[in-house]
Amino acid sequence: MKAGGTVDNQPVVRTLEEFDCHSGWWIEQVLFNHRGVVMLVCLLITLVLGFGSSKTRLNASFEKTIPTKHPYIANYLKHKSDLSSFGNVVRITVEANKGTIYDKDYLETLQKINDEIFVLPGVDRVGMQSLWTPSTQWRGVTEEGFESGPVMPDAYDGSPAALDQVKRNVERSGEIGQLVAANYKSSIVYVPLLSTDATTGKALDYGKLSQELEVIRTKYSDQNTTIHITGFAKVLGDLIGGLRWFLVFFATAIIISGGFLLYYIRCWRATSVVVVCSLIAVVWQLGILAFLHYELNPYSILVPFLVFAIGMSHGSQKMNGILQDVGRGTINIVAARYTFRRLFLAGLTALLADAVGFAVLSVIQIRVIQELALAASIGVAILIVTNLILVPILLSYVGVSAKAAERSLKTELAEKTGGAKNPMWQFLDLFTKKKWATVAIVVGVILAVLGFIGRRDLKIGDLDPGAPELRKSSRYNRDNAYLTANYGASSDVLAIMVETPDGACSLSDTVQRVDALEWRLRQVEGVESTNSIALLNRRVFGGYSEGSMKWYELPRNQDMINTITSKAPRGLYNDPCNLLTISVFLKDHKADTLNRVVKAVEEFSAANQTENAKFILGAGTSGIDAASNIVVAKASHEMLYWVYGAVILLCFITFRSWRAVLVAVLPLMLTSVLCEALMAKLGMGVKVATLPVIALGVGIGVDYALYMLSVTLSHLRNGESLSNAYYATLCFTGRVVVFTGITLAFGVITWAFSPIKFQADMGILLAFMFLWNMLGAMILLPALACFLLPQPAANAEPKLQAHEAVGA
Repeated sequence: MKAGGTVDNQPVVRTLEEFDCHSGWWIEQVLFNHRGVVMLVCLLITLVLGFGSSKTRLNASFEKTIPTKHPYIANYLKHKSDLSSFGNVVRITVEANKGTIYDKDYLETLQKINDEIFVLPGVDRVGMQSLWTPSTQWRGVTEEGFESGPVMPDAYDGSPAALDQVKRNVERSGEIGQLVAANYKSSIVYVPLLSTDATTGKALDYGKLSQELEVIRTKYSDQNTTIHITGFAKVLGDLIGGLRWFLVFFATAIIISGGFLLYYIRCWRATSVVVVCSLIAVVWQLGILAFLHYELNPYSILVPFLVFAIGMSHGSQKMNGILQDVGRGTINIVAARYTFRRLFLAGLTALLADAVGFAVLSVIQIRVIQELALAASIGVAILIVTNLILVPILLSYVGVSAKAAERSLKTELAEKTGGAKNPMWQFLDLFTKKKWATVAIVVGVILAVLGFIGRRDLKIGDLDPGAPELRKSSRYNRDNAYLTANYGASSDVLAIMVETPDGACSLSDTVQRVDALEWRLRQVEGVESTNSIALLNRRVFGGYSEGSMKWYELPRNQDMINTITSKAPRGLYNDPCNLLTISVFLKDHKADTLNRVVKAVEEFSAANQTENAKFILGAGTSGIDAASNIVVAKASHEMLYWVYGAVILLCFITFRSWRAVLVAVLPLMLTSVLCEALMAKLGMGVKVATLPVIALGVGIGVDYALYMLSVTLSHLRNGESLSNAYYATLCFTGRVVVFTGITLAFGVITWAFSPIKFQADMGILLAFMFLWNMLGAMILLPALACFLLPQPAANAEPKLQAHEAVGA
């Protein structure tokens, strides 16, 4: 291979004696003159990493899914020990199908559920709450003043009198709408979670926890009782549990890709080599991640398939080149070396662009995205060995079918004998002419404009209530809908922290400002209720005034505020009395809802900060969602700048021409814009789960562009016209690009039927990008080349004939 990627005229070699084994690039000589050693090394690596891949675990950490560097999350982590009820929480809602919760059998069932959950690994037992926990207290006003006690009396025996006592205690507890539904048809077991399993010291296994919760659900669900479970841990558990479907669809994609490839080339040996080498790359990737002690999570689980898909693309190109050389009469080993010379640099550049493109995802300060970036970069780097090197070496041994090799040259042989050209290639070749090129570019510009218009509706964050990663009809989202419909305290809670000097959390001025913020928030659309020390002061002050609503006001006397605050539950303030929390219960965690609430809090904070009260965001599930949305919104632009910057730089290094860079990159940009417009149309928000796909699409598409453009440029440098150069490229590598794009799209579109909506969305987006990147490489690339790439003089004689250049 000459410097700069030019291609020599390579003659047909029918015997090994005719070939100079010391010709070609030094890397080629090292690899192909020691093929046995290379294969032995790869075999040993596969055995070692195959063993390691068997230890790969699937799990996720709560902390890894949140942007820990964002100020909101930094504030939460700073006060995490005082905010255990606002972190990772599971709510188990136990519904009475007949009657109300004031039933002996119901309360016995609730007690058993409470006791079983209490001993589950990872449960923060101190913060756990239900009707049966001592921390759930009632408070009442009597002739003797305030009295209080546990909601479940010590003398409870299930008698009608005891049930009446429980009912009175619940009504005086302030837990209606919090732990008890307003219609008395259900109650909640509130379960804060720790990040580690106290018994093992290891990270909490969400998949196992979800299974144990399902065991409890199954055990106690009957005609009298229905159990609803919500919370971050349950979402992750359901995703992990549902990923068995990912394995099914992954296997389906492998079968479809392998089946299409076998049907297309009619050579089982070559097909087996490409599929096996692509799977070896996946095994190596999983093994390396296991040895690095990394776990796969629901967001990075699609990376192994992407590695397989990219491997199939590159492997098919190598296989196609060998088929054509063998079809011309060259022996297997020489055909493999010719293909290595022609395509290694293009393939290496494409894979490096992929790896760098994936690596820049690490700029997003969310651990699950950074781990996804690492996994994808490792996988793509592995493909340099398994698919750019191992595929041609293996094919040099096993060879290809003679009939398949002849079929690969069908179009070229037809031209030699005066037969008709391939009608599809003839049509695509029209885009090298100015008339058709102009039409293609105009259509591309129109699509870009429509895409920019469509992407204006693209939202940051979740657009649906519940867990958008799951289907609306999923058990989790039905459970969440029940919780939202029956409780003022939904699972979507945003916590505002008020920092004060030590011992100053109950200052009258501070409490009044908290009360003012609560009032303002209750006017915001999407806010269902709030809770704070100010609200407690209002209620208790009214209680001191014989329960008269005329006195439902904040006390003006500091001593009275101090007295009330001292009896408040610790969830409203901490022991040093230097932190207050305001709980804001939201209808949902849609992006628009969060934006309205965050805006209201920040405006109030800017106008009401004092040396004794600092209002800061934000804890709770919705506080974390709000921070994630801000990080994702910023990163979505930075990520594309870095991805395209890396791709442009590598393309420029490869082609040494800014014109060629534009020809390669502009179709990719169009696909990115259309992908975002499609997301907006399908109601997908840009969030942690979907953000990486946009960058991954660029990595996938650059493969097609680099292969097509590299071969086209090699023909143009030999003096051929753009039409001849592009037609020869279509005959050589274009057919594999078309085949790969269609096959991989068919493979992933089956994901649309997955019960996991996250996987279904990924399947739709990936199928779209596979197809549009392929169409961009086949149509827009020659159209742009018509205007941007220098054309040889009309009377210039080509250095090589088209069919000879194809074999070069």
